[in-house]
Amino acid sequence: MFDSFPRGVSDRMDRPTYHADFGQVYNSGIGFLNKLERGQHFKERGFTSWEAFAAGDWARALSLADERRDNYAQELQKAARLGIRHRRLRVVEFPITPYVQWEFFVLRVRADLGDDIKVLDARKISDIERDRPVPEVVILGDVAMYEVVYDDDGNAAGANRFTERSLIRETSAGFDALYERGEDFHDFFDREIVPLAPPQGLSTRPGSPDSR
Repeated sequence: MFDSFPRGVSDRMDRPTYHADFGQVYNSGIGFLNKLERGQHFKERGFTSWEAFAAGDWARALSLADERRDNYAQELQKAARLGIRHRRLRVVEFPITPYVQWEFFVLRVRADLGDDIKVLDARKISDIERDRPVPEVVILGDVAMYEVVYDDDGNAAGANRFTERSLIRETSAGFDALYERGEDFHDFFDREIVPLAPPQGLSTRPGSPDSR
């Protein structure tokens, strides 16, 4: 699974170019968007809920978690108008990191609005990840696939863009297989996230999913 991904040929895009290209492809009649998230430590500068989390103010971080609700609702409404099915698979390691604990309160907003999100315990794919983690990618139909890249400080700095149809199909097939094994977001959230105490010693190691 995902065997060809490391050898895939891509074009590097800076962040503005990536966002522009993403928007153009997204509006071209792609049919579906699949997002596979694997990292456990990310930065979300400019997102006030994350800024509060990074500053150690857990209560404020949670109170601000739904600050982008209207934007998420508009995004899903647009997807419905365009006939684009959104699916997101979040791989989670145990013990759950402070970032992932925070992120799930934001993802809950999306899930409550109808975003199709599943969760996969990383321990259940240890056989697949013997050589490398599964890729963190956004797949837009069979047209384009993006791997977000970061600067030295962990800020989203653009993406590697893949267009080879066979590679996109193979990666999409891997996504589909893992998605089928995923757990309902709310079931996981209620069982694994809700009982957790506020995180201590918050860590904001490099990385960024670019956009929740």
